[in-house]
Amino acid sequence: MRISFLCGLAFLLIGLLPAQAGTWQPSPGQVQVSIWPGAVPDALSAQKTESVVAATGHGGWMQINDVSRPTMTVYPAKNMNTGAAVVVFPGGGFRVLAIDLEGTEICDWLTSRGITCVLLKYRVPGGNDYWDDKCNCRITPKIPRALQDAQRTIKLVRSKAQELHLDPKKIGVIGFSAGGYLVAQTSNIVTPTYKPVDAADALSSRPDFAIALYPGHLCRSGVLEASIHVTKATPPTFLLQAWDDPVDSICNSILYADALHHAGVPTEVHFFAKGGHAFGLRDKDHPVAAWPTLVESWLKEIGVL
Repeated sequence: MRISFLCGLAFLLIGLLPAQAGTWQPSPGQVQVSIWPGAVPDALSAQKTESVVAATGHGGWMQINDVSRPTMTVYPAKNMNTGAAVVVFPGGGFRVLAIDLEGTEICDWLTSRGITCVLLKYRVPGGNDYWDDKCNCRITPKIPRALQDAQRTIKLVRSKAQELHLDPKKIGVIGFSAGGYLVAQTSNIVTPTYKPVDAADALSSRPDFAIALYPGHLCRSGVLEASIHVTKATPPTFLLQAWDDPVDSICNSILYADALHHAGVPTEVHFFAKGGHAFGLRDKDHPVAAWPTLVESWLKEIGVL
């Protein structure tokens, strides 16, 4: 059954992505596909070559640099299929992607719980579109390339719900750090940020549920980032962060949680005293390590599991 699934998946979307020297490749048996059928929208004219390096900290993690060709990799649910799917947005400050720490390891957990995992390798084409060195401050880019990739991937997963044995009303997202910002963006920005390329783009890119861990870029000079307009249509949301986060201030989660609350959006929020930043599933020394169990209980409460 698994073999037939993977064979069918080879013809999913645009087809298999040819392996290129230096680019990230999933583990054997997984299928990585391009999310754009032709030219990538708003591509930069000059591109560095994608590379994968070993980064230090958190026990070591795999860092992808200079992604210009975004892909998605589908990890089928194990043992049982709940019909739910989660698109994963790794963090990395929109400069790099923490593809294992906040990507493949998250998929291993999700699939073990009967959830199909879709890992998005979104564009981080060198530099940082979300940071202005002149003012030393976060900005909102004129061309939101990462958001384009995120919107497109959610639509693709929803369009392939039948082939992937999914409930099209149980397509959620989870993101970490910069990926947490993509969670907030996809939850609230449903106007397409690119021109339609095929029938999948007629579908909604709004997720059915959203999970953001230690999100960044939401707190701008003490107020919520201006492009995030929370409404009653915003999906149920789970937020979690540590008070001692040295990278993204806890005000990111506080401001977003407050906006969700005032809009009447079902929201669960957890703050922990210790945990720092980018702990993923690797913190075993603090209570924050319980976050996967909290997420699973929340998914049951909102009817996803």
